[in-house]
Amino acid sequence: MIFLRSCDQLLLFYKSHLKMSHSTFIIVILNIFSVLILSESLRFGKPMSILRNKKLTSRIPNDYKYRTLYFNQQVDHFGFANNQTFKQRYLLADQFWSRNGGPIFFYTGNEGDIDWFCNNTGYMWDIAPDFKALLVFAEHRYYGESLPFGSDTYKNATFLNYLSSEQALADFAELIRYLKATLPGAQNSPVIAFGGSYGGMLAAWLRIKYPNVVIGSLAASAPIWQFTGLTPCNAFDDTTSATWLDASPTCVDNIHKSYYVIESTSQSEGGYQFITETFGLCSPLTSKYDLQPFMAFLVDMYVNLAMVNYPYPASFLADLPGWPVKVACSYLSEPLDGKDLLRALAKVTNMYFNFTGNTKCVNWTDDGSAGSLGYQGWNYQSCTEMVMPMCSNGSGISYNNPWDFQQVSDNCYETYKVRPRENWISLEYWAKQLKETSNIIFSNGLYDPWSSGGVMESISDTVIAIQIPKGAHHLDLRAKNPLDTPSVIRARIQEGNILRSWLKLTPGL
Repeated sequence: MIFLRSCDQLLLFYKSHLKMSHSTFIIVILNIFSVLILSESLRFGKPMSILRNKKLTSRIPNDYKYRTLYFNQQVDHFGFANNQTFKQRYLLADQFWSRNGGPIFFYTGNEGDIDWFCNNTGYMWDIAPDFKALLVFAEHRYYGESLPFGSDTYKNATFLNYLSSEQALADFAELIRYLKATLPGAQNSPVIAFGGSYGGMLAAWLRIKYPNVVIGSLAASAPIWQFTGLTPCNAFDDTTSATWLDASPTCVDNIHKSYYVIESTSQSEGGYQFITETFGLCSPLTSKYDLQPFMAFLVDMYVNLAMVNYPYPASFLADLPGWPVKVACSYLSEPLDGKDLLRALAKVTNMYFNFTGNTKCVNWTDDGSAGSLGYQGWNYQSCTEMVMPMCSNGSGISYNNPWDFQQVSDNCYETYKVRPRENWISLEYWAKQLKETSNIIFSNGLYDPWSSGGVMESISDTVIAIQIPKGAHHLDLRAKNPLDTPSVIRARIQEGNILRSWLKLTPGL
């Protein structure tokens, strides 16, 4: 629903690869801290890529018609001293709905503008007529227009204190209660939660925390186990590498080699200028202190391409061709080295950032944080609840990258005066002890890096895992497409039949 590394990880890289003296090492600290964004755990959710590519105002399909409405929510659901309220935005489409008991399909909003998620969740729109369902897309507090303290919302930790998954779930539950109480015909309508990525986590957690409010949840690409003690920290990068390996092992070898080629080229005469011009960078590389941020920028791109490795052209994180990882690997299909390797790699970055041909240069220093409430919000959540350890041993698509929770915690305190609670999510949402819950579908595409922290095997007859071979990030929640793979078509049929069983309707969607 966001992929730079922690300060400690950067320093380890420099120390091991550049063999710096102690004094130079201190200078590195001062130089790179200004370009860091908290920690590697900020990977999750990807508002960085969304905002960089200006997709928050994405094209609205002609048949996606909805009303924009607002509901007064409590700022604090769990205390009684603060009686402040704010307006939560939600989108409502009732043109398919049977007011005689038709279900409510409720999307639990992610870390961004709700319009964007509404217009990229075509599966709900595709099945709503068959189910005669009311569609509701609820915006997550602190994102989009749902700002509890207006322009001061991100001013300090006191105002940010009410940004949490628990408060957001309470918002959703209260909104559902309100809709059922005020919409004629909705009182007896069963509610099913839908969500993808962080929204998928929230959909699952809504069923766990409020089973009296939703009868079931479809949680697509929901990494609810990407937390300390639940999933190895290297799993995310390993899954990313596997997606690229499926396209071409030679391609992965070239990418793995490229980090050392970038370093060695930079040390040659005119090396920084060559890299800058070859990759068409908006801001030039000028010193060795630019190398790691630039390589982290490339790793982000590889992860993003795996996430959106859809079988057809799409514009989810960027305007891209179908099977973009395969296209990227077509430029790296032969063993390469030196400047030839960098020229080929530049074709990959050009495809990702300039597939339409309208981009003048690659803005590698734009992390998406400037003016981005989505980015700022997720940074804060990553510094409180969403502690997702990730590391790499340098054997695949990324370079060697350790995980250091203490450094992450220190960076968070430096920025927000808060420290993350490493094990809170596992305690709050039952970790892997899900046998006592029911009616949750966990779907995961095997190309999606986030599947590494997903529920990949069914836990019971009613907590069901669906794997989608050659599926990318919540592919099943996207609108149907003539180029859909057989595996995602089967997944949607299975999902539809499960939804019907929950609603006690005849199978056969």
